[in-house]
Amino acid sequence: MATKTEEGATAGTEAQGDDTAVEAAITEKDTARAEALEEHSGKADAVEEESGEQEPAQEKVPSGVGQGAGAVVSAALGFVSLSGGWIGTVAGAREQLVGQLRTSSTASVATQIKAVYGNAWHSTALWAGLFALAALLTGVVVLARPAFGTPGRPQAPWIKSVAWAGVSLGVIGLLLAVLKYSDALLALPSTG
Repeated sequence: MATKTEEGATAGTEAQGDDTAVEAAITEKDTARAEALEEHSGKADAVEEESGEQEPAQEKVPSGVGQGAGAVVSAALGFVSLSGGWIGTVAGAREQLVGQLRTSSTASVATQIKAVYGNAWHSTALWAGLFALAALLTGVVVLARPAFGTPGRPQAPWIKSVAWAGVSLGVIGLLLAVLKYSDALLALPSTG
């Protein structure tokens, strides 16, 4: 008759054998799955190579960041054309200084006013006109961009609004610059 220790040892050995058998079965299943996946993958690659077709890569969808930035730049340039930027101010001050240096003290009052103030006024108007033209062109490019972009991808409404604001400010600024430069608006005072 077997003793209790022999029975426990036999049961332990049988349990270890069962665990080993389970592990072996799991390993066999995993190996079979891996082989099946490799085989399936190989067949898919072979079919892809034979047909010469590959799955189309997903297209990169433009985010519209560039158009948004262009619209904001257009509006900012339009605002600068109306309010006067530091470039126009510096150019006007320079022309005023040049007019003072080149005009003799014996020149007529009309000549002194034209040389000192008129040229400065025209220089400021010229720079305002350049900023207005830049605003107008930038806004038009932003508004026209969707026509040459991805078909079926509409432009964000805020981009259109800001670009239209830039175009509007550019047109107004350009009109005012032309009127100032031609002395139709705020002409120099007459000396007569």
